[in-house]
Amino acid sequence: MNRMKGFSNRWKDFPDYILGITKEIWEDRGIATLHNTYAPDIIVRSPAALVVGNQGVIAATMATLAEFPDRKLLGEDVIWSGTPEDGMLSSHRILSTATHLGDGVYGAATGKQLIYRIIADCHAISGQINDEWLIRDQGAIVRQLGWTPRDYAADQIAREGGPERTAHPFTPAVERLGPYTGTGNDNEWGAKYADILTRIMSADMAAIPAEYDRAAQVEYPGGVTGHSHQAVDRFWMGLRASFPNASFNIHHQIGRDDPLMPPRAALRWSLDGPHDGWGTFGPPTGAQVHVMGACHAEFGPWGLRREYVLFDETAIWKQILLSKG
Repeated sequence: MNRMKGFSNRWKDFPDYILGITKEIWEDRGIATLHNTYAPDIIVRSPAALVVGNQGVIAATMATLAEFPDRKLLGEDVIWSGTPEDGMLSSHRILSTATHLGDGVYGAATGKQLIYRIIADCHAISGQINDEWLIRDQGAIVRQLGWTPRDYAADQIAREGGPERTAHPFTPAVERLGPYTGTGNDNEWGAKYADILTRIMSADMAAIPAEYDRAAQVEYPGGVTGHSHQAVDRFWMGLRASFPNASFNIHHQIGRDDPLMPPRAALRWSLDGPHDGWGTFGPPTGAQVHVMGACHAEFGPWGLRREYVLFDETAIWKQILLSKG
């Protein structure tokens, strides 16, 4: 696949394209390339909002770089499916470093150095991205700036003019159908990871010691690094216990076997339902919550050995606080 149909010859393959344009836009300051890289009417869904059009993407990019001028986006992995002819979906996991040098959505500049992850699912065809799902570890960012996710969400509601005027987080009610309607591929590793998460979400916590390497390293929202079965159990139990009656759905599933890489998987999923249990999100409030999640996994000889999970804790807290008025 050395020449990707419809894409510039600069790129040797799809991961090279995704990594290359990301660096070009953010670090090489090629923000204007977004006029061509992104379709004019691209739909970008993040836990915080749904944005339509690349003008909004360009504005958000500039605002972020004004606040974090030295931001770097280190592409840890691109897990992808599809073909250049029919369109390709990349699940791009990024480790970002940045210094909070400007005033902005995170308040007055603090000079603090940040490190956090992002997973961006992008659909590309004919050399252009036209559909995107983007999850940033807001919990990690705000904690490094001295906030709790709950307090940041409360402050954000106040700054945006109170519950009536604040921007409401993304829910399926505001979803816009974009050009990409695929669900990934049928590779065995995507199926395996989907099965593991479905078991966990069905309260089969015995799936964790059965399927995860005892020496597994896990990276969870809030910039949390954990090791072994107990860390996995604590994380997934805390999430599910908060929303015990929410419906769990996997929307996209990719598995891949690539040279020099462990077998790996990328999932995009959601939880929808009431906040009616004690767990990671404090006392139950009954708030209706939508959790947009994405995760990557790598497998080894003793099971799942690395897991990266992202959702936006501040967007979840914002939904909880807004429902309480």
